[in-house]
Amino acid sequence: MVEAITKPQEISLDDLWQSASIDNAVFQPKLLINLPPVARRYLEKAITPGTQLASAVRLWMQGEMKLGKHWHSFKAEEVICWDRGMIWQATTEMNGLPILGCDRVVDGAGNASWNTIQRSGEDITRSCVGRVQTEAVWLPSVLCRSDVSWTELSASVVQANFTALGEPAELTLTVNNQGMLERMKIRRWGNPEGGDCHYVDFGGIIDESRTFDGYTIPTRLRVGWYFDSPEGRDRFESEGEFFHCTIDKAIYK
Repeated sequence: MVEAITKPQEISLDDLWQSASIDNAVFQPKLLINLPPVARRYLEKAITPGTQLASAVRLWMQGEMKLGKHWHSFKAEEVICWDRGMIWQATTEMNGLPILGCDRVVDGAGNASWNTIQRSGEDITRSCVGRVQTEAVWLPSVLCRSDVSWTELSASVVQANFTALGEPAELTLTVNNQGMLERMKIRRWGNPEGGDCHYVDFGGIIDESRTFDGYTIPTRLRVGWYFDSPEGRDRFESEGEFFHCTIDKAIYK
């Protein structure tokens, strides 16, 4: 008898959520004693003591994104399963017609699609991995893991160094005196200019945070390419900024 093989791109958002492992360990601030002060301040604010250290988050969001030269409102649902990947499913409208979009990377295979137009391959996979790495701010429990190292860059800026889904990352976080995130930045693989893919400064500004299930996470963000890049902030605002979102609900597992 031949068993059916489920391809990574066929795994549903629900399947990915159900596959997340459950860890009975809980967050204890004493585990952060050897971290730089800015990292401790951030994680102590982001996770309530006694909260289960989750490996996955499920998010419901709305906002607007830039497709071409125009902004379009959207609604989306997303699952991030740190050890396997991410699926983001969105609905929007263009010229009065509904459009379905999906970004995903699961078990090493990435795919981006809008209706019947799909893109895949190594560049898409690497770019999707960069997105997951950036979105660790929605799953801060993974930044408590022993394989994450921290470098303090200033009294308010810290860099988390880790490998996720096979790719190294340097996630730079700006944290205020109360431990709230204000900015995030990473070098993400992509081609916002339309040419060959390369690493580009990617990140955004956090305008609001809320608490769900013991996790205080960014809930209103402005995100895009060229963030805090050598070209200056003007390029982020004029060319790179393409995603505004508000998180309405988050659950953890």
